[in-house]
Amino acid sequence: MRQLAVFLNLFFILFACSISIAQLKNKSGTGLSIAKAKEPIILDGKIDEADWKEADIASNFYLNYPVDSLPPTYQSEARVTFDDHFLYVSFVCYDDSKPDIVQSLRRDINWDLNDNIGIYMDPFNDYTNGFYFTITPYGVQSEGVISGGGQDGDGSFNTSWDNKWYSHTTRYHDRWVAEMAIPFKSFRYSHTSKEWNITFLRNDVKRNQISSWIATPIQYIPASFAYSGKLHWETSAPHAGANISVIPYLAGKTSQNSEKNEPVNTSGTMGLDAKVALSPSLNLDLTVNPDFSNVEVDQQVINLTRFEFQFPERRQFFLENSDLFSTPGYPDTRPFFSRRIGLVRDSSGNVQQVPIQYGARVSGKIGKNWRVGLLNMRTQEKESLGLPAQMYSMAIVQRQVFSRSNIDFFIVDKQSLGLNSFQRGKFYQKDLLRKVGNDTVLNLYNRVFGADFNLITKSNKWNGDFYYHQSLDDFHKDENYSVGSFLSYNTRYLGFFGGGNMAGKNYIAETGYLPKLDIYPGYISTFARAQGSLYPNKNGIVNMTTGIGFNQTNLPDGTLTDRSYSLDHSMNFLNKSNLNVSATQIFQKLPENFNPLYPKGDSTYLATQQFNWTEFGVQYNSNPRRIVNYSVQSSGGQFYSGNRQRYGGTINFRYQPYGSFSITTDYNNLQLGRYYGKTEFLLIRPRLDITFSTKLFFTTVVQYNTRFESFNLNARLQWRFRPASDFFLVYSHVQNQIPSDSKSNIQALVLKFTYWLNL
Repeated sequence: MRQLAVFLNLFFILFACSISIAQLKNKSGTGLSIAKAKEPIILDGKIDEADWKEADIASNFYLNYPVDSLPPTYQSEARVTFDDHFLYVSFVCYDDSKPDIVQSLRRDINWDLNDNIGIYMDPFNDYTNGFYFTITPYGVQSEGVISGGGQDGDGSFNTSWDNKWYSHTTRYHDRWVAEMAIPFKSFRYSHTSKEWNITFLRNDVKRNQISSWIATPIQYIPASFAYSGKLHWETSAPHAGANISVIPYLAGKTSQNSEKNEPVNTSGTMGLDAKVALSPSLNLDLTVNPDFSNVEVDQQVINLTRFEFQFPERRQFFLENSDLFSTPGYPDTRPFFSRRIGLVRDSSGNVQQVPIQYGARVSGKIGKNWRVGLLNMRTQEKESLGLPAQMYSMAIVQRQVFSRSNIDFFIVDKQSLGLNSFQRGKFYQKDLLRKVGNDTVLNLYNRVFGADFNLITKSNKWNGDFYYHQSLDDFHKDENYSVGSFLSYNTRYLGFFGGGNMAGKNYIAETGYLPKLDIYPGYISTFARAQGSLYPNKNGIVNMTTGIGFNQTNLPDGTLTDRSYSLDHSMNFLNKSNLNVSATQIFQKLPENFNPLYPKGDSTYLATQQFNWTEFGVQYNSNPRRIVNYSVQSSGGQFYSGNRQRYGGTINFRYQPYGSFSITTDYNNLQLGRYYGKTEFLLIRPRLDITFSTKLFFTTVVQYNTRFESFNLNARLQWRFRPASDFFLVYSHVQNQIPSDSKSNIQALVLKFTYWLNL
């Protein structure tokens, strides 16, 4: 009996301990109260005000990575309060005296590579859309918008969004402390809601630990609103009141194209952006004669596929609520792609700007479950690029259903202005031309309308997308549809997704991104993937995942044009390095002529030719915490009628915290056989990033691409003299030698001044 009593006592002690430990795991829905500050909050990194001492504390952070079963080595605390103008957030990040890891002092950090902590909030309480604000121990700010509930990795977090807020950090021997003051005018929210979804997330890079206030399983993103707490407002959030921001700019430019012996051209321009809060959750964006000369240049790629490469949108006007406009369709069947407005690529792949005269955009929430988006923009005629003046419009309404899912209805319209339907000559852009009988005619307008159902379950396990779209123009009355369905399931150890889509040969979305329809006369596509993950937590391995995939495309008549089977395996190591290996078996039957060596030689494969080949690939990314780190990749195997070998990678040197220098290379050796020729393509991209302070930045990017014998230099000095107000000095040099009809040697110097003014 005595032994039984001892056993029972021990059992209950262990049970009580397990309950105590379990209570340290904050579960979804855990509450945090926010009260109005009684005294002014001073941003000094001390949090010694009475309001901070009385504030509710978000504590007991829990690991999400590299394991999700332990608390972090060093804990964190978060507090929130507010006044009539600001939402205040303070953090205490306990730490030792080891140096923090940061890449530079530049705003908008790479989250994965910098020690940081931040607030992730859904002010609409819809588990779908929100904002985040993060800060590093060096006081470097970063902010962005969250879409899709934050469950889709990088695709849910738009880091290019920029806004005005204030912060201060202080380092102590056993912790670092950060304070934020975020103006209510800087973000959209529901001031009538007494609850917001909220979480706090810390990335302790030097220990390779990611922890969050709400415990999140390792297979999910801890910033996802599926794993968030509740911010309880004792009183409603203040109404932001009149909220009008005007951002005028002045710019001067000097340029010359020495290839064409053009004289030096000097010009000046001015314009403005404006933000008008129609309500705390609905915003009107206006732009007049916008200038995007300060936007960072695209990173060139050597694209050996038959499809257009999709570059990201970085222009500020298009960013807030951008997910609302880009939701319809799949990533490769989007009826609206904002880079179609004001940007055109020439035959060398270089971006050419088309002047935008004006633009207006209304976006945001109406009530609890509705989101709306309206956009209208007009571009000027650009005869040198073969473009008339054009009007772009889109309207979308989205209704939340169930816990996190939504359904939307939209229409996209593109109208060419001032043209006769059979006019030829100076306007010759491919997407404006249509074949009608024996005539090539200009398509004066293009419209797309449709509906989507986007499924996101509360637990994040199930996701899906189901849509039907249809296009309208002057010439096509049938086979002008696009339809698709997709479903995925993801758990700790297993995941799968599958689906398909098809488009008729006359489905045209001139404002969208539809790379397959540039090649196929309509198509039917199916795809699937299954994967399994293990978490050995030994031998330095955090997790490893093995996956198999399938992708197939047929023409509407059933002809098989593309099919691939893939097998891949990845491993993430405790030191933050990772390894990926893959093998892919590919079949292609070309629906049209294709020259993979363009523009170096005429090595054209003809339509109806078919090929089978196998490719192998390996990529290793070293520990990014080291001062010198690298990424290397290699792939090879058969390629159409011959062979292809590819080697590439990046080596990076970090001079903490003042910047970094990196060199990226991509080398392709193509040997296509006796009748199709051979060539080598090399892309080299050195990048120098110097941050003199948190307000003064200098970046230089050089890109040399042997495919087009092109040289591209972009050097940019940015001085952020006030929050969201900047002075830019930008020098660019673009030189192309291939193809011969696109030779150019353009040098330009731009001075630009922007100022954010709140009215």
